[in-house]
Amino acid sequence: MKNEVRRHREKRGLSQGDLAALVGVSRQTINAIERERYDPSLELAFKLAAFFEVPIESLFDPDLEPLDE
Repeated sequence: MKNEVRRHREKRGLSQGDLAALVGVSRQTINAIERERYDPSLELAFKLAAFFEVPIESLFDPDLEPLDE
C-alpha cells in the first residue's frame, strides 16, 4: 500500500523513533510502513492519520483494482 507517512513525518521534523513513540509502535514498524513493506493495522492507520491531522485517505492509498459490477 502506498503511503505519505515519510513526507508527513519529515515535514514535522520527527525521526522514525519519535513518531513510533508518539503512536505506540516500534521504530522498525514505522520504517517498514514508510518502505511499503508492511501495511499497518486499521487502528494504527487511524492513529497516524489523527496524529498528522489528515484524512486517512490522504495518508494511505490502497491502490486497489476497480470492482467489476
